[in-house]
Amino acid sequence: VCLICQETVAVYKEFNVKRHYQSRHSTYDKLTGHDRSEKLKQLEAVLMSQQKFFIRARESNENATRASYEVATLIAKNCKSFAEGDFIKECVMKMVENICPEKKQEFANICLARNTVARRIEEISSDIKRQLTSKGVDFDFFSIACDESTDLSDTAQLLIFMRGVDDEMNVTEELLDLQSLTDQTRGKDLFVSVSSAIDDMKLPWNKVTGIITDGTPAMAGERSVLSTLICNKAIKLHCIIHQQVLCAKHLKYDHVMKLVLKTINFIRSKALCHRQFKQFLLDIQAEYEDVLYHNDVRWLSRGSALQVSTLRKEIGEFLETKGQPMRELSDPIWLADLGFLVDITKHLNVLNTSLQGKDAAVNQLYSHLKAFGTKLQLFIRQLSQTQPNTIHFSALQEIMNSFPQDNISAQTSRYAADIASLAGEFKRRFQDFAAIEKDLPFSVDLDYAPDQLQLELIELHCDSELRSRHQQLSLVNFYRQLDKSRFQEIRTLAKKMLSLFGSTYMCEKTFSAMNFNKNRVRTRLSDSHLRDILRIKTTAFEPDIAYVLQSRSQF
Repeated sequence: VCLICQETVAVYKEFNVKRHYQSRHSTYDKLTGHDRSEKLKQLEAVLMSQQKFFIRARESNENATRASYEVATLIAKNCKSFAEGDFIKECVMKMVENICPEKKQEFANICLARNTVARRIEEISSDIKRQLTSKGVDFDFFSIACDESTDLSDTAQLLIFMRGVDDEMNVTEELLDLQSLTDQTRGKDLFVSVSSAIDDMKLPWNKVTGIITDGTPAMAGERSVLSTLICNKAIKLHCIIHQQVLCAKHLKYDHVMKLVLKTINFIRSKALCHRQFKQFLLDIQAEYEDVLYHNDVRWLSRGSALQVSTLRKEIGEFLETKGQPMRELSDPIWLADLGFLVDITKHLNVLNTSLQGKDAAVNQLYSHLKAFGTKLQLFIRQLSQTQPNTIHFSALQEIMNSFPQDNISAQTSRYAADIASLAGEFKRRFQDFAAIEKDLPFSVDLDYAPDQLQLELIELHCDSELRSRHQQLSLVNFYRQLDKSRFQEIRTLAKKMLSLFGSTYMCEKTFSAMNFNKNRVRTRLSDSHLRDILRIKTTAFEPDIAYVLQSRSQF
């Protein structure tokens, strides 16, 4: 481009440029030295200002597009409807009008229409899947967690999470896929869906170390079920949280729970009665403002329902006014059973909460179970004494103090027997996790260890410095610092153990997000869009928007 007249030379050669200058701009030969240099700078500045006009316009469009991707990501992460984009833009425009009206046009260029937000979410989900596929190439081992639930439109949704470990002991836990099943959900049907997800991500089957499920007949078993069809050599586990909940149900105490639920249902089933009860609690300034429904599916629900123990006096007074007296509230034995159930449920709920969470290794989860088993043995010893020690059973202790004339302490031997039965149930159910713990480096018996591990284990056990590191560091960091050449087999075993899921917590958490997204007003949300939303909601990857924009510019 000619700096003087801004015309373009047809063929960029020295002769053509020289002829153009001599025929059009020979008068500039009069300028020499400093004047000529200054004139050249002025002409260059004029040309650059003209070009920057188009550059600024392009950058403004790119910034607007980038902003729409960022907002679409937030919409998906916060489980909002695609149509929320228009409302967000309306709010932003109102703020711009009052704060910086001169930039109104720049913000108006940001497109947040419903269809645009849907496309943005699709592209962001594809980018996250691309990053996961790239990351999966580096996995030495991986395992999967599967769970199935039915959404509001009666479609069976199979969630598949993967947990992979690379050579540097970096653990990646991501949503592999959401498979929508419109027909039966037999073991072979689930296997086809899982196989499709693994093959689509280009993950090698020989790197599968295990599968964990919720223990349903189609998921677990010895015949044609998902866990058996996946890989006969893989470790098959039943979700540690589901098993803990099943163990908690071993303590039935139906004579207590049925009456508690009957009382709650009486109070809450009728709107007038419920309003009067809440106002009654408010008037007397009770500790709680209401009683909660019990939901057998929710893990911590029983503990919430049993808060009636704290409100037993208030509930008794209210029921008297309604002509529905509850005689059990004056029975010290029944109240003692209620207090014991409240306390043991509280301990079980603390365990349940400690087992929840993302990126938890199997050994970490099992350590919580071992600690709880030790607590149960302590409870048994304390309650079996001639003078029972109820220091860890505050509700029971409060009942015993309220009825000192009654021989409630005689019931503690029965409670100790119930706890012993509960401890036996825990021991029976968690044998698979106990077997995995024996493979940990300082827990394994050398005589029963695999031949290829024995020499390395001896080296490890006799190294006092490594023993000290094992006490100080987390297990992942300890394995990460082991010498690759000296402890090659131990590191391989460690990667297999670290790749295992301990629970289906991420599946359960994602199902909650699924139900929040596909609700009564969004029943027509497509399965593909639901998968995209859940992938963005659960991922630890940051969307590479620059890559997405570059990919769009190539088409």
